[in-house]
Amino acid sequence: MGSHSVARGPVRAAERALAPDLARGVMLLLICLSNTGFHLYAAHHGASGWHPDEGSTADRVTQFVMITCLDLRVYPLFAFLFGYGMTQLYLRQTARGATPRDAVRLLRRRGLWLIVFGFAHAAFLMAGDITGAYGVASLLLGWLFVRRGDRTVLVGAAVALALVLLSAWPAVTAVAAGDLGRLGDAPTEPTTVVYAAGEDDPLAAAGTRLTTWAFVTLAGGFLAAPMFLVMLLGFWAARRRVLEEPARHLRLLRWTAVVGITVGWLGGLPAALAHVGALRVPADAVSEAGALRLISEATGPFAGLGYVAVFALLAGRPRRPGRATRAVAALGSRSLSGYLAHSLLFAPLLAAWGLGLGAHLSSATMALLACAVWLTTVLAAALQERHAPDHPGPAESLLRRRTYGHRAAP
Repeated sequence: MGSHSVARGPVRAAERALAPDLARGVMLLLICLSNTGFHLYAAHHGASGWHPDEGSTADRVTQFVMITCLDLRVYPLFAFLFGYGMTQLYLRQTARGATPRDAVRLLRRRGLWLIVFGFAHAAFLMAGDITGAYGVASLLLGWLFVRRGDRTVLVGAAVALALVLLSAWPAVTAVAAGDLGRLGDAPTEPTTVVYAAGEDDPLAAAGTRLTTWAFVTLAGGFLAAPMFLVMLLGFWAARRRVLEEPARHLRLLRWTAVVGITVGWLGGLPAALAHVGALRVPADAVSEAGALRLISEATGPFAGLGYVAVFALLAGRPRRPGRATRAVAALGSRSLSGYLAHSLLFAPLLAAWGLGLGAHLSSATMALLACAVWLTTVLAAALQERHAPDHPGPAESLLRRRTYGHRAAP
């Protein structure tokens, strides 16, 4: 696409709204925490394959909270914000004179480059990269829905919701029949294996990571109904400026926060109770295709939407945001750089091909390290915001140059 077809470059700092950036900044903490179990390669993992099934009281509490509140609940938040941002970009381009076709071409170029970023991220650092999957999903949903009317977008979201509920129906019937072991095949292969955290050969680790990434990217980009559901709702919400103008949508946001988080946490609770031994269930029930895992996955989008609503309500308070809020929002405006920085700090420190610290940490100490890594990125973003507020993070700068060409300059 020639740069002459783009009406304008990326959004300026003065044009940014607080709520989306605050949500992205907090989201990065949740992502950082939810990825911690992937690095604990020396610990024993149970039937679910996600978290160690051992540890101190602090470790077990950490695992319980993560399964209830974070696992399969953070990526829907990311997907909603991604869909929201796609629509913001499209609307900004068409409002400044670009044709709808040219605006979609811009989105397509951005999606293709996100796949490239994801490939590099997985090759060098992190198998569970999600930028590639969102790049694929943006190509698909951008082509099908971004130029369509609200009714078409909502019909698409309803179809995605129906697919989510259908996927959970076998689990619901298994629970109703008291036959929790009907589904699944325990044990699930530990995520530390497919993420190559314990591989001490860098080349072998890269091969494993890329294999996992290819599956995550293709399955997540083409087949993930929960992702499609929240991304399409992000399309719809962006057209109504729900996050930019939260005061106009208080009723919607309050109901979404209460209902979404309640459903999301209740859906993850049985798997969390089973993991810590408070609920006795067959091992198959918590495996990758098990009944409790399916229920947790189906209710994840509700929690993600609830979290978005909470962040919007916090950002929409009439008082001036404090220094901490502005620092987190500064990271949110550089969310791609922050996301990649997590892996840049984590992988060489924790993986067996690096310093191998992951073999000596537990769930609780890993969570503390994740918080420290996130705080480091918050401080870095706040410093950049203070001295160069119109400059994006390094990853955003590169993506913008590849997407917009010469118009990407701040």
